[in-house]
Amino acid sequence: MSRKTLVIGASLNESRYSNIAIHKLKANNHFVEAVGLNKGIIADVIVNTERILFENIDTITLYLSPLNQKIFYNYIVNLKPSRVIFNPGTENKEFENILEQNGIKTEVACTLVLLSTNQY
Repeated sequence: MSRKTLVIGASLNESRYSNIAIHKLKANNHFVEAVGLNKGIIADVIVNTERILFENIDTITLYLSPLNQKIFYNYIVNLKPSRVIFNPGTENKEFENILEQNGIKTEVACTLVLLSTNQY
């Protein structure tokens, strides 16, 4: 069964990993929402610039540096996802602790690798 995933840090640049992840998530039949700096569309997914309170988010996959994550702490906690994936370069022990204190699982991993190895 597919998981509803929110990509935070979505980029319209096709060479960015967040963009590639959205394409791979869609190719694996996952429902995807996206939040980024610029509005646009990636693989039929609308990239929102506002922090919309999406419902039933299972997984959030982060493509933001730890410094840029701070403004998303409350937003992500309020979405109550089952897990948050910290992709390479996004590792943030402070935020991991906040999430775990709120009953949200964290995973330091690469979404692209998880998808490629059927471990997503």
